[in-house]
Parts: sequence; structure tokens; C-alpha cells
Amino acid sequence: MTEFWLISAPGEKTCQQTWDKMMAATTRTNNLSTNHKFSIPDLKVGTLDVLVGLSDELAKLDSFVESVVKKVAQYMADVLEDSRDKVQENLLANGVDLVTYITRFQWDMAKYPIKQSLKNISEIISKQVTQIDNDLKTRASAYNNLKGNLQNLERKNAGSLLTRSLADIVKKEDFVLDSEYLITLLVVVPKTGYTDWQKTYETLAEMVVPRSTNLLFEDNDSGLFSVTLFRKAIDDFKHKARENKFTVRDFQYNEEEMKADKEEMTRLSTDKKKQFGPLVRWLKVNFSEAFIAWIHIKALRVFVESVLRYGLPVNFQAMLLQPSKKTMKKLREVLNDLYKHLDSSAAAIIDSAMDIPGLNLSQQEYYPYVYYKIDCNLLDFKV
Repeated sequence: MTEFWLISAPGEKTCQQTWDKMMAATTRTNNLSTNHKFSIPDLKVGTLDVLVGLSDELAKLDSFVESVVKKVAQYMADVLEDSRDKVQENLLANGVDLVTYITRFQWDMAKYPIKQSLKNISEIISKQVTQIDNDLKTRASAYNNLKGNLQNLERKNAGSLLTRSLADIVKKEDFVLDSEYLITLLVVVPKTGYTDWQKTYETLAEMVVPRSTNLLFEDNDSGLFSVTLFRKAIDDFKHKARENKFTVRDFQYNEEEMKADKEEMTRLSTDKKKQFGPLVRWLKVNFSEAFIAWIHIKALRVFVESVLRYGLPVNFQAMLLQPSKKTMKKLREVLNDLYKHLDSSAAAIIDSAMDIPGLNLSQQEYYPYVYYKIDCNLLDFKV
């Protein structure tokens, strides 16, 4: 399970007692979750009005930063393409895996100085993550364009003989070039029609050069044949070929153009390789930055909400619980029993939510204790 519950409860005589009580209820006898203390420093409280406003702002900021974290993670998976097993090892926070970072969380004093007001800290995070989001859009757009152009060229060089580029198949010597009267056409013939082609191609129009056809290339379904005829017979030949299920490809041998196409493909391929390394490095660094910012927002939310709910002086214990899928329901019940005295209205909501249609949806995240979920499964696929 990559889901964590970040909760807080008011300090009893000491915060250690709050911790011991929660541990006794959730692990001693029933092993409902793996728990860690979550350390939040002494932040500046400010006024009640500011805290109430900040509570809403932090909720929006939390959603925004989570979306950026997921975007960077998902784009990392897109860029690494088929090496998806490598994605997780690149999604680190401060050089460690996400679970380790969360369970050993330490406030980053250098990035987010606690002498600043809570509002300032949230603004620092907001600016930082907005910058990451903007940079991601710019970098992703440039890389995706490059990748798209390369894929289009690759697609042109693949596929069936009816549609693919013929530049890498044909050679100069396959054509009669620079003739005022003669021209070489390329015709796609289904494999089942080879015999018919050999029998009929000289009679599909007047002025076809006898014995001028050669098989230049085959794929699974068809062959590419050359045939030489007089220019004035082209339209007639094309029409008759179509009637016989032979397809004349619209192709003119142009060495310059073919060379330019190959050079463009080499250039795009080289550019993509050049950009790949720096882009992956940027994604790693900025994923880490965004994820760290996100967990600091969770810490800020726990702090603000705990002060609003439990009052001053600041006295609460923040705790990180990692339930297993099987124990989630039971853990929720145990926590509600343990903390229902903190907020009787929350307890009433929980008791009656099952009976009131619609209420379960709007109130589902409200409990007598402060609670926020952190889900470390940030990708649309399982790694």
C-alpha cells in the first residue's frame, strides 16, 4: 500500500502520551497500521483570521501541487517510453524513495524558513511549483514536437508499399532518367497478381517498353515493380493498371529530396538523443522538488488545522499511519472510537452518514481528528 494517513490529535499531558495511546490502539494487539511520528517544527501561528483564510488557500494549493507532481511523474513515464520499470527508480525525493522520505520527514529549513509567516511559506511553495509547471509545459512541448516529427518520418518509412516512402528502397539505376520521351513508373502489385502482371503489363497501354519490368522490393503482401513506357502513355497506363488492381505510385526520383529526408531523420534522431538525457535529469530534479513541496504543504495543513481545531497554545502530535488495504475500515473505526470525544458533531456525522443520502459524499473526509491522505501511487499504471 502506498497510501498514508497523516493525522493529528491534541497532546494529552504530553505529546508522547498521545502517541503511545494511538500506538496501543492501532498496533499492540491488532496490527492495523505501521506508524511514524511526523515532525512539524514550531511555525509562526499568526492571527485566527489569517489561519481560517489560509486553511482554504492551502487546500487549493495542495490540489495544484499534487497535480504538478503527478504530471511530472507521468511525463517521466512517457519520456522513458518502454523502460517503465525504470520510472520508479527515477521518482525520488531528496535522493530516497517516496515512502522513506515521507516516513522520515524533516522540515527543510533552508527552503522554507520557519521564521517566515505561514502565508509567506505557502507563497514560496506556490511560486516554486508554478515555475516547475510552466517549465514542464515548455520542455514537454519542445520534446513532443521533436518526437512527433520523428515518428511521422519513421511512419513514412514503414507501413505498406501503398503508402510508405520509397526513398530507401529504390536506386538511381532503377530509373530511366533525363529522357524526353521515356519514364519509369513504380507499380505496387499484390503477391497473388504477380503472374497477371507479367502477362499483361506490356499491353496495359501502347508504347510500354517490352521486358522493362523489374521486381525492386517485396513486403508481406505485395511487390514493387518498375516499368518503363513513353510519357504520352502515362494516363492510359495508370487507368488500365487500376482496372487490373495494380497501383501506380506517384513517385519521381529526386536525389536531392531523398537525401534531405534522410538527413532530416538523422538530425531529428540525434536531437532527440541529445535532449533525452538533460530532460530526464530535469524531470528527476523537479519531481523531487515538487514532491518535497507537496509534503511540506501537508505539514502546513496539519499545523493550521490542528491550531484551528485544538486551540492555543500549540499542542498536538502529528502522526503518519500506513494502513494495509484489509485493515483500512477497521483502522477508521478504531481511530473514531479513540478520538470521537474531540468533536461530537464529527462523530455524529460519521454515525449517521450511512443513513443520509448525499451526505456521505460531501462529508467523507471529515473526522473528529485532523486527517489528510497522501497517496504515493502517482502513475496511471502499476509499476
